[in-house]
Amino acid sequence: MAQLAPRRAVASRQLRTEWNTAACPSGRGALPPGMSTTSSLDPFNALVEALDLPPVKDGPLNGTRFTVKDNIDIAGHRTSFGSPAWRDTHPAPVHNALCVDQLLAAGAHCVGKAVADEFTYSLDGESQFFGTPQNAKAPGRVPGGSSSGSAASVANGLADFSIGTDSGGSVRVPASLCGIWGMRPSLHRISEAGVLPFMPSVSTVGILAESFPLLEAVARVLLNSQTTPVTAPRRLLVLSDAVELALPAVQQQLRAALDEIARRTGLVAEPIRFAELVGEDVALSDCNLKALRDLQTAEFQSTVGNWIEATRPELGATFTLAYGNVQHFDRIAALESLARSERLFQQINAALPPGTIICFPTTPTVAPLKGSLDTLEAVTAFYDPTMTLTAFSGVARLPEISAPLLTVEGCPVGMSFAAGHYQDESLLAALSEMLGPQGS
Repeated sequence: MAQLAPRRAVASRQLRTEWNTAACPSGRGALPPGMSTTSSLDPFNALVEALDLPPVKDGPLNGTRFTVKDNIDIAGHRTSFGSPAWRDTHPAPVHNALCVDQLLAAGAHCVGKAVADEFTYSLDGESQFFGTPQNAKAPGRVPGGSSSGSAASVANGLADFSIGTDSGGSVRVPASLCGIWGMRPSLHRISEAGVLPFMPSVSTVGILAESFPLLEAVARVLLNSQTTPVTAPRRLLVLSDAVELALPAVQQQLRAALDEIARRTGLVAEPIRFAELVGEDVALSDCNLKALRDLQTAEFQSTVGNWIEATRPELGATFTLAYGNVQHFDRIAALESLARSERLFQQINAALPPGTIICFPTTPTVAPLKGSLDTLEAVTAFYDPTMTLTAFSGVARLPEISAPLLTVEGCPVGMSFAAGHYQDESLLAALSEMLGPQGS
């Protein structure tokens, strides 16, 4: 594979150099507890901590820079999990997360730890403790979360790519709202050793990148898939229920993108409803409301809730509202959702054999304005339809790629493509064929 060089402007590189020199000349410095990262040197508020970790070997990622979501360990640096209280009560790790070592050994240079939403329990990207990373392509709007700083660091040119985590959409949503490439791989394809636990049954390490070639290169490093055979795309499905949830302008642009794919490849999109896909009279929203949401809540009680109840840390106001539901959740009720999740996994994947790709909007709308998600009605209007879309691949453990193909009201919206579980390489190859110059 050809080595990839960074494509960002010299100004971005100079900004990064100034930030590293002023904020942490040794590459080991951390911001004071609770301090926002915004400064004249990091006007994008994307980083919790600037780093200068050079690659340990040469490889296919030579010359590229990356950031790491701050729920992924870097040796010698405390991991915040989006919470100053968590950071201050947990020791710094001795070892990097294994996925970080893979990237350093492939020639990439780590330049920072990126802001994450509190305990990664959010899709909007607004943090009471670390501020809101700047959405480069939709100023004044949220970047999406919970991999908010990861997306902002790429979109604003601080890094060429970033690694984050995704269960309910935490890589795909910020990729969509910030107009960059994002990939959620098949569940557990990438090592999660050194990644703080959130929702083990659904959460996975994911990638955000400035271009498709770079996304593919990073994915192949992390997936260890340089020689994995692929299946050419033979069928392209469109999830009708998901399209209908989107703004009319999003639907229109998605149809235009599908027409272009058909012109280039001869693959004519076939509309299919979720009930047809799974062979059962169920709604697409069941993936979220009757499967992923309950599973997420029960697992969060075990992975983070125990620590919160034992230590009673300072919590952000927005997270506190969400955590009220976690505290009063009936764990036994989640057992039914666990069984439903397994059934949906089997049904969806049976309908996605090798060579079949399914597409839909990554998010149904553009990024909300910053500070606008301040009522229950506003939160519900954003989260419910968004998670109806993102829970589909989460429950089915599918690889999904959000491509920055759509623009509505001057703001980006992603178009997602997914394939069957463990068909990551075939999905990457299919996008390269289907998108042509659009994927460059």
